[in-house]
Amino acid sequence: MKKIHLVWFIPLLLVFTGCMTGDVSSDGAMLKAYLDPAALKELTENPRSDIWIIDVRPLSAYNAGHIPTAKSYPSSEVMSRIDELPKSQYLIVYCETGGRAGAVISNLEKEGYTRMMNWGGYKRWPYEFEKAE
Repeated sequence: MKKIHLVWFIPLLLVFTGCMTGDVSSDGAMLKAYLDPAALKELTENPRSDIWIIDVRPLSAYNAGHIPTAKSYPSSEVMSRIDELPKSQYLIVYCETGGRAGAVISNLEKEGYTRMMNWGGYKRWPYEFEKAE
């Protein structure tokens, strides 16, 4: 049996778990209240104007099914559409697994955004998805 070289395994592990579910930016701690799917569902049923749910998957994935009330900002477009994202908003960001959401959050932090949480992957949502018409 081959030995697993920890020198390669640990960095790989960090890549896949480093900026994942529940990570918040500097002023995003209050968003942890919505980390549980039931709490996020409650938010979708009683939206708050100061919190946006952001889906950063490709538009085709969003159209096929997304968390209700989520806005589509594909990761490939976020930076070119940055003027549409007020820094005053709290942003709950999700994608396929959480990695892309983490990368988007990291890019937005470089632009001064501080109110964000990586909700992780859309498969954490055990309820019905909304589909684009």
